[in-house]
Amino acid sequence: MSQLLINRSPDLKRIRDEGYDVRVKSGHLVVGNIPYVNAAREIKRGTLVSKLNLAGDVTTRPDTHVAYFAGEYPCNRDGSELGKIRHASGPQQLAEGLVVQHSFSAKPLSGGYRDYYDQITTYAAILSGPAEAIDPTVTAKGFPVVQAEADECVFNYIDTASSRAGISMVMMKLEIPKIAIVGLGGTGSYVLDLVAKTPVREIHLFDGDKFLQHNAFRSPGAASIEELQESPKKVIYYRNRYMKMRRGIVAHEYHIDATTVEQLRGMDFVFLCIDGGAVKRLIIKKCEEFGIGFIDVGMGVELVDGSLIGILRVTTSTVKQRDHVEKRVSSLEGDGNDDYSRNIQIPDLNALNATLAVIKWKKLMGFYLDLENEHHSTYTIDGNTVTNDDRP
Repeated sequence: MSQLLINRSPDLKRIRDEGYDVRVKSGHLVVGNIPYVNAAREIKRGTLVSKLNLAGDVTTRPDTHVAYFAGEYPCNRDGSELGKIRHASGPQQLAEGLVVQHSFSAKPLSGGYRDYYDQITTYAAILSGPAEAIDPTVTAKGFPVVQAEADECVFNYIDTASSRAGISMVMMKLEIPKIAIVGLGGTGSYVLDLVAKTPVREIHLFDGDKFLQHNAFRSPGAASIEELQESPKKVIYYRNRYMKMRRGIVAHEYHIDATTVEQLRGMDFVFLCIDGGAVKRLIIKKCEEFGIGFIDVGMGVELVDGSLIGILRVTTSTVKQRDHVEKRVSSLEGDGNDDYSRNIQIPDLNALNATLAVIKWKKLMGFYLDLENEHHSTYTIDGNTVTNDDRP
């Protein structure tokens, strides 16, 4: 429950977001990696501890200005003790596995600290000041990796980027149960890269192909020679890659076709990242039947007079608007038997096509403001032109 308490308490979250090594243990706030100077004028690292005052699962104003410290007695840069904050010294066990050697008293002029951020940063500045005077590069803000608890979120470590930006509540709009990515080619793999960094509970991957050498040049990240030599299925390769960051990635080692399309039932959204043909028509029909919103992506790139030209497409279908899909997608369909490797695929275009698709999905979820509510857009390479169509 340590990170849950920190997430729910603005003062504790601010301490963590600024890079302090913070955790909660047995009703105490524990902030490690605090630099200080000892009697030998050496720079050491200690731990600040404060008793937490709580109202349920959030902090309230500290009811004491006293703080505890685990380490040697802190000194000025010349080795003399910081006597002004002395309160008591001697080993003291505050909780199981939590032992301190000193307590300090730095009472603010107002009579008390506003919150735990005010308390911790005040003490950290007092203790770290002499160390910083000796070595200006020393800091208590080391931004340690913050592991997430299994029942807290889908990530293996806390999304501190959203909390630092102050958009955690907006990010929660993306916390939907299940999405599917059909096709893990160039664009589909970049869709996964972006969606994997959102709090979607389950991301289902559908693709029966192997991850081969040419795939490495149009997908996010960098595959090793050893990984390519293993020729893993794409869904396995990408699942293993992104499960380093999060849970809930489900690999389906087959293509969606008439025998497997039922697997899409129950999905909350589908990204369709495959070539055209009968299979695409089937998936679109079934998504409509299942009442599922989806985004279909596509690109057409050609070599003309030694340079590449082309258009990227993002077509959105929701339960409120589907009539446009047939005219927008059918004209781009092939016979379903094209060799994908013959298509011109450029990673920057794949990444841009995926980015446009994910931005549109986030608009549908309310993450981004969407005043136009377009359901079909194209990007033309020549001229950097974005065209929006099919508004309600």
